[in-house]
This record gives sequence, structure tokens and C-alpha cells, in this order.
Amino acid sequence: MLATFLSSTPVLQDSWRLCSLANTAATVVTDHVRGVAYVAFPGTVMPSGGANLVALDAAPDGLFPPLQQRQHEDPPMIHAAIVDHFRSFYTSTTFHNQILAEIDKSKAVVMTGHSMGGAVASLSALWLLSYLQSITSSLPVLCITFGSPLLGNDSFLRAILRERWAGNFCHVVSNHDFIPRLFLAPLPSLSAHHAHFVLQFWQLLMNVLQSDSETAKIFGFLLPYIQGWVANMEEECVKSPFSPFGNYLFFSEEGAVCVDDAAAAGKMLELMFTKASPGSSIEDHLKYGDYTEKASWQLLMRKSFTLGEPPESSYEAGLALAVQSCGLANQESISGPAKECLKMAKRVNRLSPHLNAANLSIILSKNVPYRTQIEWYKASCDKSDDQMGYYDSFKLRGASKKGAKINMNRCLLAGFWDNVIHMLESNQLPHDFLKREKWVNASHFYKLLVEPLDIADYYRTGMHLTHGHYLKNGREERYEIFDRWWKGREVGNEENNRRTTHASLTQDSCFWARVEEARDWLDQIRSESDMRRSAMLWQDIENFERYATRLVENKEVSMDVLAKNSSFTLLMEELQDLKSKSQQFPPQFPAFLNGEMVP
Repeated sequence: MLATFLSSTPVLQDSWRLCSLANTAATVVTDHVRGVAYVAFPGTVMPSGGANLVALDAAPDGLFPPLQQRQHEDPPMIHAAIVDHFRSFYTSTTFHNQILAEIDKSKAVVMTGHSMGGAVASLSALWLLSYLQSITSSLPVLCITFGSPLLGNDSFLRAILRERWAGNFCHVVSNHDFIPRLFLAPLPSLSAHHAHFVLQFWQLLMNVLQSDSETAKIFGFLLPYIQGWVANMEEECVKSPFSPFGNYLFFSEEGAVCVDDAAAAGKMLELMFTKASPGSSIEDHLKYGDYTEKASWQLLMRKSFTLGEPPESSYEAGLALAVQSCGLANQESISGPAKECLKMAKRVNRLSPHLNAANLSIILSKNVPYRTQIEWYKASCDKSDDQMGYYDSFKLRGASKKGAKINMNRCLLAGFWDNVIHMLESNQLPHDFLKREKWVNASHFYKLLVEPLDIADYYRTGMHLTHGHYLKNGREERYEIFDRWWKGREVGNEENNRRTTHASLTQDSCFWARVEEARDWLDQIRSESDMRRSAMLWQDIENFERYATRLVENKEVSMDVLAKNSSFTLLMEELQDLKSKSQQFPPQFPAFLNGEMVP
């Protein structure tokens, strides 16, 4: 679908035109075409260094917060020299002004670049997507690169898939271009000696020096290494840490094929390069203008089979045409693996994202009884004679069958929603899934209903004693994701109306975690002898008191919070008692009597 869109619109041609201008001017070039902003980065500069990877967390100024390493996962890593090269643009005031100016007057933004400019365009697009997410903007962003080198590792790919940004990237690669394959080699193979030759080649290539003999000499040294890795790709050997991401649009003289699977794209990068020569590699790196001009008429041209009769199966016929479009149909040793690779890219026997979403709706309906039983449990706790409320009843539950049943339901619902998030992050669900009102509301209701039980279980089992308080050390990532979904929803006018009755569920699902922290602060104050430390604790408690008072006054808490024997009610009574005692002995508490810290 992406390939059809790009081939049937002027986006590819406009992108390449801007790339050519940027290469000529050796600077960032912007343009505004039909309401779309284009930002092109020059590819005439080769950053120094080899192919070392650096953790994304070490990227300057925290540029990509959504892509940072998650707990229990390998760190996303990117090419160190390329990210430094990107920083040279990012730290420029002119760059920021250009981008922000285009955003304000555009209905979409296209980042583009050729060669190393494509790698910088990719990082710029990731930075822009991170920025737009932080301000809850839905401005469309597309990154189109031409002959760009690989950028990061498998964890980097997974982080991009997790944010559902892979569809924002299209990497255009010609079948013999050397640069996109440069980092397919294992890092030990890319020694400083090799990097020196690559740099010489780059200078010859991008500055179009007329020194064919020197260029052939450099390629004569490098090409056997690349082709050797391709020839032995099925054998056990050291693999490159770099991984493709996004969509890959492969061009040949026969046509074009678009692949959106990272593993398939990596294999196609290797397979299509097996018959390359120094001359064809250089030529293909510089002739993207020809390929983009052909794209539209190749889409309209009726394809026919050049080898024998077409397969009876329409699926097999499509695969055969795809192999032919890659220019591999006449290469028997390669056409078979290429066909298998394209099968992998087509996701054979995998359900479509929309069908997956429909199946999830059925599973959601089957989970309704688990949720309903928890609602009944909450209602019974609120009416109980002990007047402890929902949270404290679950936290202090004994070995009752009812409590065990509710705890099991809590775990079953957690498993369902974790699976939803996994499917979403692995691109098994539609791209607009997290914007669909049904799922945003369902996840939000689940969070408000069940997270208080998670908090109660966390403190009931003493996890806070070994791991620290819930908010910083115990909160499940699913709840943070649901917070973002709820924040990014479209808000209607009725949601701004003031409540006249108490909410059925407390609107801050972390309310009880804040109560537990306030309880800890109060206990610490009783034994604290350091006046400055005591003053800081009182400041924290006063902030909590203001927060809780606002929720109660706005009726954003459910009635169980105000139950006679709830943790919150007892905490506030103890707080008032301690305040009244402190007023009887003012010299002992000089730091908080006037709400200010006193030395």
C-alpha cells in the first residue's frame, strides 16, 4: 500500500529533487509543496569513525524519550558517528527554527535525505515524532531515505515498532547500491583499516571525482567481503548487530518491491547485492533520480511473466512477479531464497490487523464477567459493616474464597491487557487502534478499577520494603501506556462539566499509592530529629493534603475513600492530631508552622 501511494503521487520525485539540492548546497534545504513541508539533509559529509554503536540513552539531551530502554530489555543502540553528525544539525538554532516554522504552516512533514543525509533524516524524523507525541500533536510525519546506511540494532527496531512508528519510514534502495549494505558486516570486520577505505570511497563518490581507477581499487578491496558475507549467510557466523527498520522499497530495472518486515528486508539487502560490481554499485548509488521517475509508469505498466507459464495460484503469481520486479528471476540460485524471503514479508498464515482487532473484541467480551465480579466485590466492600472500603478490604483480606477469586480475576485481566499491548507493539493491530474510543475507554475503566487492587497487593505483600514505594518501583508499564492513551483522546465538552456526585471510581488510579507514601512520611516525622529533614517531610505531606483536598472537593474520589475506617480517613485524622500537638509545642516544629522552611 505504501509503495502504491508513493508511486502514484509526486512524493518520491519531490523528495529526490530536494535531496539533490541539499547535496549540491551541502546544507539543509526546505520546501513547501501542496501544503506539505519537505526537509532534505545533505549526504555529502561522511562522519568520522567506524561502525560503533552507542546506547540510545546516551544520545544528547534525551532526544528520543519514547525509545529509551525498558526494564528487562536490551538497550536500543544506534550508530555513534551518525548520532553525533545529527547532533551537529540539532544543536543549530537555524535547524530548530526551520522545522518549527514548517510545522506551523503544514498539513504534513516529509524528512528526506540521500546517503548519510538519509540517516540524519531518520534521526530527525524520530526526534520530531517524539516531540509531537509530547505535545499530543497528530501532524503526519513521513521519512523517505535514498541509499541510506543501517542505523541501529534489533532493540532499536523493537522500540520503533513499540511506538508504531515503523510505518512512518520508507527506505528506497536500488538493487546494487553499496551504502545500505555497508553495516551488514559484523563489527569486527569493519576495522579502522576498512573504515579508512570507505571514507576514501565516499569522498570520491559524493564529490564526483573523475578517478575511476581509484574507485575500482577501493571497491575491489571491499566488495569481496560483502559478497562473501552474502554467500555464507546460511552458515553459522558472526552476524551484524545492525538491523533494518521501517519499510524498504527495493528498485531494479525490472520494477520495485516494498517490504515491511525487518528480517525480510535484511535478507533482500543481501540477495539483491550478490551480482553487484564496482561500477554498478557506484552507478546505483547515484541514479535514484532515474528510479523515482520510472516509479509511476512502472506502476501503471501491465506486468507479464518472462519465464514460462504463470502459476495457477494468484498468491504464487504475485510472488513470482515480485521476484521478477527485483531483477532476480533469471538467477536460479537466488530466486528461490528471494521467493521465501518475500513469503516471510507477506506474513503468510498471519491474520490481518483488523481481524486481530475483531478477535480481541470477542475476547474482551469474554473477560467482562471477571471485571463484573470485581465491581460486585467493590460494591460489597463499600457496604460492609467494617467500613474500610474497597482498597483496605482487599489489602487486609484473609484467606477467604472471595478474596482469592478477585485476586485471580485481577491476574487474568492483567494478562489480557498485556497481550493487547504486545499485539499493538508488534504491529498486529491497526495503526489507529490506540485512538479508538472503545479501547481507550475500556483500558481506562480497567485501570481505575484494578490498579487500586495492584497497589493493595503490593503493600500487602511488603514489596515496598524491598523494592521501594509503588509509584517509582512497582507500577506496571501497562498503566503508563493507558495513561498516554487517555491523555491523547479527543475530549468532548461534557467532560469539562463539574461533578455533582462522587465518582463511581476514584479518577486518579494511583491515589492509594500516594496515601501509602504520605503514611510513610508521617511515620518518619514522628521519629525524625533532623529539623531540615522534618521540614522537607512536612512539605511533602502538605502537598499531598492539598492534592487530596482538591480531589475530594471536586468529587473525583469514590465513596470508599471517605469510609470511616479507610486508610485515607485514618491518615487524615492522625495528621490533624499531630498538627494539633505540634501547635502546643511550637519550638519543636519551626519549619512548617507557616508553610515555609525555617533554618
